[in-house]
Amino acid sequence: MQRKNRYQAAIVKDGNILLIQHREHTGRAYWLLPGGGREDGETEEECVQREMREETNLEVNVEGLLLDEPPPLNTGGFYERFKTYLCSPLTQDASPGYEPEPEVSAVYAIAAVGWYSLDDETTWDEAILNDDITAPTLRRIRDALKSWNGKS
Repeated sequence: MQRKNRYQAAIVKDGNILLIQHREHTGRAYWLLPGGGREDGETEEECVQREMREETNLEVNVEGLLLDEPPPLNTGGFYERFKTYLCSPLTQDASPGYEPEPEVSAVYAIAAVGWYSLDDETTWDEAILNDDITAPTLRRIRDALKSWNGKS
């Protein structure tokens, strides 16, 4: 199923950003921002809040739209746009959530969550540093936050 937009969250707390680790049933693992597709009747902000509950067990405050970009070239054409919303956590402890769609959960599970410094790349896991989607996305988020003024 192709969805037009991927709604993802840059959950930032104390200069750190939350990532989730997908572990495919083949053993391959990778880190990315939590997010997914909008369901019928949801606003974009409601979608982000639902996805964060499902994937990280966090309630979040959606501050506003931080980035609206075409997807990276190597994401398989599943989405036409990646919309990244700046969020702040309203609850304390993130933990691995789940993927409710059977066709998705048949491929991977959410294995871990982790907070990573946006400013200090030496704290990034090798899997993040070497990922040609996640590392550039984190850098764009870091750059966008420098000029963030709270407008969506």
